[in-house]
Amino acid sequence: QVQLVESGGGLVQPGGSLSVSCAASGGISNINTMGWYRQAPGKERELVAGITSGGSTDYGDSVKGRFTISRDNAKNTVYLQMKSLKSEDTAVYYCYAEIVYSDILNEVYWGQGTQVTVSS
Repeated sequence: QVQLVESGGGLVQPGGSLSVSCAASGGISNINTMGWYRQAPGKERELVAGITSGGSTDYGDSVKGRFTISRDNAKNTVYLQMKSLKSEDTAVYYCYAEIVYSDILNEVYWGQGTQVTVSS
């Protein structure tokens, strides 16, 4: 039913910029938090950024000041603008969405991931 599709990953030079997006489909409403995690080779998955339906944001320490997350609630889409990219940002980026079905039932859905490679 619920599907999250990421787009916009690719290869970018150090210091460059790249934007990725994630669209949730399936007749969804009441998405609470949407955002991104990433996983680099040999590393555990870490939070990149999250944003609530009201616009409150949270960023991982390693990306603060460089990445900006935003969303379009009507389109159930979340965006991540990445600037001043470093080789350390190379990872598979996974979109997530927390959907509130009731006061006691939430579900988290994940995209399949999109590769971001920062290299000269």
